[in-house]
Amino acid sequence: MLKYETDSRKIQKGQVFVAIPGHTVDGHDYIENAILNGASEVIAEKDVKASVPVHKVANTSIFLKEELKKLYADRINELKIIGVTGTNGKTTTCYLTYQLLKKLGVKVAYMGTIGFYFEEEVKPLQNTTPDILTIYKLFTEVLEKGCTTIVMEVSSHSIDLERIYGLKFSLGAFTNLTEDHLDYHKTMENYLACKLKILNYLKKEGIFIVNSDDKSSKEFQKAFKNTLEIGMNAKDYQILSYQFHALGTDVKIKYQNQEYLFKNRLFSKFNVYNFVTAIALVQNLGYSLEELQRISQEILPPKGRCEACRVKEGQAIVDYAHTPDAVEKVIDSFKELAKARIITVIGCGGDRDPYKRPIMGKMATEKSDYVILTNDNPRTEDPRRIMDDIISGIQKKNYEVIFDRKQAINKALDMIEKDDIVLILGKGHENYQIIGKERIHFDDVEQIINYQKEHEF
Repeated sequence: MLKYETDSRKIQKGQVFVAIPGHTVDGHDYIENAILNGASEVIAEKDVKASVPVHKVANTSIFLKEELKKLYADRINELKIIGVTGTNGKTTTCYLTYQLLKKLGVKVAYMGTIGFYFEEEVKPLQNTTPDILTIYKLFTEVLEKGCTTIVMEVSSHSIDLERIYGLKFSLGAFTNLTEDHLDYHKTMENYLACKLKILNYLKKEGIFIVNSDDKSSKEFQKAFKNTLEIGMNAKDYQILSYQFHALGTDVKIKYQNQEYLFKNRLFSKFNVYNFVTAIALVQNLGYSLEELQRISQEILPPKGRCEACRVKEGQAIVDYAHTPDAVEKVIDSFKELAKARIITVIGCGGDRDPYKRPIMGKMATEKSDYVILTNDNPRTEDPRRIMDDIISGIQKKNYEVIFDRKQAINKALDMIEKDDIVLILGKGHENYQIIGKERIHFDDVEQIINYQKEHEF
C-alpha cells in the first residue's frame, strides 16, 4: 500500500488523501469522504477545515508526483522497464514483447491500451498510459510479487502530463509518427517534440530501438546516441523479406551479417515492423535470436489487432486502426492478401481531432472496393457533423452511411461473397460505444459471432 491516495473511495486506514482538482471532479469536494474511510491526513490546495491535519500546498499534483518519486522511484526502477512510443503499433509491439518474454520464463507485466497484464490477471485501465499514482501502485504491487520486467506503452499525453515522472527505462522503442492527436498537440512539430521527451527517461546505459523507415527516427538518433535500427534498410535489424500465408507471416531479417527466418501468426506489413521491433527489444535483454526463432510462432496478436473471423466464404477482420496512417496500412496489407473485394467499415470518434476525418474518408474509399461509414464513439458530438467531415474528403461514390454500428457491420457481412475481406476498423479491443456521455456495451468481434449464430454459419 502506498502512502498516498487520490480517490476517496479507495482510501485505506492511515493513508494520506491528496485532493486533486480535475477537469470534471475536484478532490477537495471529497475530503470528508476520505476521512470517513480512514484518511489520517489531507493534502490540499485550498483552506479547508477537517478533523485530521491538513497540509496546504500550491499544487497537489506536483506535490504528489514529487513524493511518489522520492518514496518509490528507486525501488520501482530496480525493474527492467521497457517503454514503447509512436502513433501506431505500440500495443502490438508491447504485447508481442510481453508474450516473448513470458514464453522465455520471465516474470513480466504488460501495461497499455488493452489493460495491465501480470501472470493470469488482467486489470482494465482508463488510459493507454494511466495516471502516475496508478502506475506506481501497479508497479509496486507486481514488484512485491516477483515481477522483474515491465513492458509499457508510452503515449504522448502521458509524456506531456508527466505520468511517467520518476521512471527510468532500460530499453525503449519508437514505432512511427503519423497524424493524430492534433486537437491536443496542435502541430506535428509539437507532437514530435513531445515524443522525443521519452529519451529523458532512458537510463544512461539504456538502448533505444527506432524504425529507420520512418523519417522522424533521425530525430531520436540525433538526440540519443545508443540507438539501434529496424527497417528495410536498417543497419542493425534489416528486414530482408516477408511472405504472407494462411497461418501468418514468414519474416527474414539480417543481423550482424547473418540471416534469420522467423515464423509468426501475424498478418499485414505493419505487423512485420511491430514484430521485428519486439524481437530487437527482447534480444537486447540478453536472449539470442535462435531462442526467439523457436518461440516466435507461439505468440498471438493482441485482441482487436487484425483479429480474423471466418464468415461464409470470406473473412472479417477487426482492427483498432483509427488514424489515417493506420487505416492506409491495414487496407494496403489486406489488399496484398485479397483474392476478391475489400469492404471497409469505418468511422471517426467525436470530440477528437477533426482534421483527420476527411483524410480517413478519402483513404478508405480510394483503397477499398466498398465502404460503409458508421459511428465510432460519437461522444457528445453530433454524429451527422462527424459524418459530414468524413464525407468532405471523399471523391468516389463507392460508399454508404449507416449510423448504427451493428447494422453497418451486418450489412458488410451480408455482402461477403467468396474470398471477400471485410475490414471493421476503429474500435478493435473496445467493447463499448460512447454515445453522449453514456458507455453502451458493443464489441465488433462479438457482433460478428452473433451474426454467424443468427445465420447459422
